[in-house]
Amino acid sequence: MTRQFALLGAALGLAVWLPANDARAVDLPVRKAGLWEMKVVRAGSTAVPDMTMQHCTDETTDKEMSTSFSPMSKEVCSKQDIQKTATGYVSDSVCGFAGVSITSHAEIVGDFNSAYTVTSTSHSDRGANAAPRDTTTKVEAKWLGVCKSDQKPGDIMMPGGMKMNIKDMQKLKDMIPKQLPK
Repeated sequence: MTRQFALLGAALGLAVWLPANDARAVDLPVRKAGLWEMKVVRAGSTAVPDMTMQHCTDETTDKEMSTSFSPMSKEVCSKQDIQKTATGYVSDSVCGFAGVSITSHAEIVGDFNSAYTVTSTSHSDRGANAAPRDTTTKVEAKWLGVCKSDQKPGDIMMPGGMKMNIKDMQKLKDMIPKQLPK
């Protein structure tokens, strides 16, 4: 169960780094259609191992993702801000779910046609019953080419062969506990 929750958290966490089109200071560009490999490396966490996953996407799916995530992020985030910089983008957010408050800062460099990197630092606080946790996460995304014949836009191939479609966001949202078990 812990592994499933970790994978679910990682998948939802990717939403922060993917293109978004809600009312923020700046919109991130839509990624090039096709198969993207995303290598996720987390420092400061033993609960979620490093992982590499693949995401099949197209312009419509990236736009739909922002529509799906926007209502959810508005429910759980009191702050979400993206600014364009000389080298890419910077994102700052304050969100809370399952009794955990997370403050994060991300720097995004590269382009959305061949490769980009997201380096995020976050501070999570589970309240008086648990120590706060600081984590640094790096996502290295690169475009691999066209999606495989058995893939459709939105498919994410997780480690261990688990396959899910990002378009099923309501199902994922319903799986997040309101409070973490004590």
